[in-house]
Amino acid sequence: MFIDVVPNGRSAPAVLLRESYREAGRVRKRTIANLGQLPPALIDGLRVLLKGGIAVGSPGEAVEIQRSLPHGHVAAV
Repeated sequence: MFIDVVPNGRSAPAVLLRESYREAGRVRKRTIANLGQLPPALIDGLRVLLKGGIAVGSPGEAVEIQRSLPHGHVAAV
């Protein structure tokens, strides 16, 4: 899968999520979704993920630990 930007006449270009496949020896493209309404930062993040990148640089950027419990304690009934 890849993100393709297609010129759209005088309008804004169409940003499409596509996949490529072979049919009878020829390469074809199939449109999966129109991403034109998404913010540019989100589209850039999707590009990175589709290329095998990492969505979050470090866990500290995505999660904030508010409370932590000690490990190793077992509750038995």
